Amino acid sequence: MRRHGLRLVGRPATSRTGTLGGAGCWPTLVSSPSVGSGRVSQPHHLLYSSASRPVGSPFSSFLKEAQQQAAAAAAATPAPSLAPSAATAEENSSESLPNSPSSPSSAPVAPGVMLVEESMIPEYDLIVIGSGPAGQKAAIQSSKLGKRVALVDDGAWLGGICLNTGTIPSKTLREAILYLSGFKQRFFYGKSYTAKENWNFSDLTYRVQSVIKREKEVIMNQITRNHVTHVRGRGSFWDANTILVSDSHGTKGKLRGKHILVACGTRPAHDPNIPCDGKYIFDADQILNLSEMPRNLIVVGAGVVGIEYAAMLGSLANTQVTVIDQRPELLEFVDREIVDNLVFHMREARGKFRLGEKVKNVKVDEARKRVIAELESGKRVIGDSLLYAVGRQCNSDSLNLAAAGLTADARGRLRVNEHYQTAVPHIYAAGDVIGFPSLASSSMLQGRLAVCHMWGQQCARVQPSLIPYGIYSIPEISMVGQTEHELTKNNIPYEYGIARYSEIAKGMMIGDETGGMLKILFHQETRKVLGVHAIGESATEIIHIGQAALAMGATIDYFTNNVFNFPTFAEAYQVAALDGYNKIMA
Repeated sequence: MRRHGLRLVGRPATSRTGTLGGAGCWPTLVSSPSVGSGRVSQPHHLLYSSASRPVGSPFSSFLKEAQQQAAAAAAATPAPSLAPSAATAEENSSESLPNSPSSPSSAPVAPGVMLVEESMIPEYDLIVIGSGPAGQKAAIQSSKLGKRVALVDDGAWLGGICLNTGTIPSKTLREAILYLSGFKQRFFYGKSYTAKENWNFSDLTYRVQSVIKREKEVIMNQITRNHVTHVRGRGSFWDANTILVSDSHGTKGKLRGKHILVACGTRPAHDPNIPCDGKYIFDADQILNLSEMPRNLIVVGAGVVGIEYAAMLGSLANTQVTVIDQRPELLEFVDREIVDNLVFHMREARGKFRLGEKVKNVKVDEARKRVIAELESGKRVIGDSLLYAVGRQCNSDSLNLAAAGLTADARGRLRVNEHYQTAVPHIYAAGDVIGFPSLASSSMLQGRLAVCHMWGQQCARVQPSLIPYGIYSIPEISMVGQTEHELTKNNIPYEYGIARYSEIAKGMMIGDETGGMLKILFHQETRKVLGVHAIGESATEIIHIGQAALAMGATIDYFTNNVFNFPTFAEAYQVAALDGYNKIMA
């Protein structure tokens, strides 16, 4: 039964008066945990909101009514054993967290807000704010350790930016473009080849929405299966141990946690001179709302997000893309030879670059259905759509950090130590809110590591140098380890070997036109692998072979002295290693 209150899914919190959880104005009644298991058997969710009672009614009247309905529900459903386990008895007798301030019961209450007895605020071992990759993995890992966990997130954004507007949608869009445009078949069947006649942008977004829907179901099943309580609403700090949750109907309530993990994610940064209207001017969260395929797309910002969308949409036969960035070089952290390859391919697809240029202002010409970007140099760039992809801002500004004794930097990022603890030791942070590298993969790991430290679990740590990076442009790029620039800067003698897709059988089979290649950097004297860089089909897949080689301290001899499946892209490692070996033996 659901009303306007926040929906709680999964394991009940243990309040100070038993297993009846009362979160603000939405008490949730569940059947008692099975003996000794700490798990919930057949929960009954009886949800209430302030809309169901007169404004200002005391909470005790809700409790009495809730108890009556719970009794009726219990009579209709076989109840599990109510005998408390030793663990439950210990929890109920343990010292509770400090009370947070509360209003006296006689005080007037604003519409949509109900009074709460402090003793009825549900308590959790861990409250996670945000359900993106970091939040999901932290919540599930903590639950697997037998902890009571609440995951606070607006239900509409379950999965965070990663699932709703970021990683999953953009990579699915890429796959749809590659398939429908016939991009991979052009070498053999000509540039006019397409998988479907007269397809449009809605065909692309149909695939995107289908994947998002299925992924949301997977995440919800994981949360429920692992007995994580999902609280639908927006969370902010009431104090260092208490989270105030509010939903879109104005319903509010509190949760109390021994530990808090902030994984609130980010949103696109905006420039007041570039108003993102979702019609002509889009940010990265809005770009999938395009109603039709742009013929001339302006991309402001040549970071990873900007380059990915520019390369994706620029690969369409009838779309020309102009990339504008105030930096003189693209993707400074990527191997220069790899970047040069990408730029060459994008220019072959009629792409243009305006580097070292800054956008001063953007105007929309409604009559001619076009957008005009005015640069500080005096140039004007005209298109029918503009994507603004210059940086991201953390969502921590809505968390009332000061109430918890926390501060953020100008971009909303929280500073953490090597264990992902903030300045307040029982409050942790993970994911994009702590900044670089801001990857879904690294965020998942950060969430798990934070929880392991939180609960005193031993957990192997991953070296930052072993984290692979993937850029899902067309062609895609991936890298792990050091670049030539870094090795030169650190005075490390190195050599490299290259395998080009045009030289291996698999590359010929797929008709590679992107100049795909794999480069191995290795020490001149020891032949130890120092870095691997790839561009082309399956680059983000085969990079993990290089990651494993780096992790075990392998030399290029591993690749020259072992057998690889043939024909595969993995064969590129052997070809590159032999190329490098020939250079040092010459």
